[in-house]
Amino acid sequence: MTDLIRSAGLSCYPEVARSLGLDPNQIMRKVRLPLACLDRPDVPIAVTGLRRLLELSAKASGAQDFGLRLAERGGLTNFGTVGLIVREQATVGEAIEAFSRFIHLHHDGMRLDVARGRQTVTITLHLRGRQPRAARQSIDMALGSVHRIIQSLFGSDWRPLEVHLHYPPPHDRKPYRDFFRCRVTFNADDDAIVLSAHDMERRIPSAHPLIADYLRKRIEAIESRPRNWEERVDEVVRTLLARGDCTVERVAEHLACTRRTIHRHLAASATSFSAILDAQRADLVVQLIEDPDRPLADIAMQLGFSAQSAMARWFRGRFGCTITAWRRGVRPLTEPPAATAA
Repeated sequence: MTDLIRSAGLSCYPEVARSLGLDPNQIMRKVRLPLACLDRPDVPIAVTGLRRLLELSAKASGAQDFGLRLAERGGLTNFGTVGLIVREQATVGEAIEAFSRFIHLHHDGMRLDVARGRQTVTITLHLRGRQPRAARQSIDMALGSVHRIIQSLFGSDWRPLEVHLHYPPPHDRKPYRDFFRCRVTFNADDDAIVLSAHDMERRIPSAHPLIADYLRKRIEAIESRPRNWEERVDEVVRTLLARGDCTVERVAEHLACTRRTIHRHLAASATSFSAILDAQRADLVVQLIEDPDRPLADIAMQLGFSAQSAMARWFRGRFGCTITAWRRGVRPLTEPPAATAA
């Protein structure tokens, strides 16, 4: 199953790539990541595509610390709702626990283990992938982001006790020492950040308990991410359709696979791409036509119809009346009929 990550993780990619003499659009095309995700932070993209992008960028630029450069420009805002709930915790320890608890909502394949000792606390990073270990640029970006988040809760003067990285040392260790500002051990058993146990008790002045409780309840209500192909495709279709750019080819880009793969997996679930698209169109169209000033031609284009007339025929077949009648309050069907698998 393809792991997904919010495209917000790439928000700083163009800036970093250009600073190293790279053309970000060209590199993204090579790894088949949709360029539109650079402007849309909540679009899900395949983790495998992100990893290929980081490794190719590091190789093309000669910057072995490419992942760290991305992490350096990131922060809590890159993590969306997860970042908000972290910021509102009462202590740094509670913030770290909340981050490890909810990080899967931002990155399906990322897990953090927080082991508390009497003197130290170790935060161990796990990135799921086909290989026994994720590639080094992905590890640098993820662990570097964890470091930046903790630092943002303390201020720029904070530093961990140690950082462990499982891979061999780079040719130049200085960027790692400058970024983490502590002892960095390579060829370690795990990828981890070690900090003082006292750091966990640090109060966060900006924390608001009521907001934290509200965000926790909200995030718990949506934290069950889709796990099978039908639900994954449905999630991406819903996101892209709302932005007027939904085709099976676009969905395949986001899931880092081919359209044939999508059709095969959906057929195994007794559904189809057209059935999922049809259901999402039906859900969205009734919201869009509520605005009488919105041109139907624009709605048809957003929903991916070849013409307004094509949407009109589809709407009548789907809802049993014309769009004009629907706008006047006619509701022949209380619910749209379920689409059949093609």
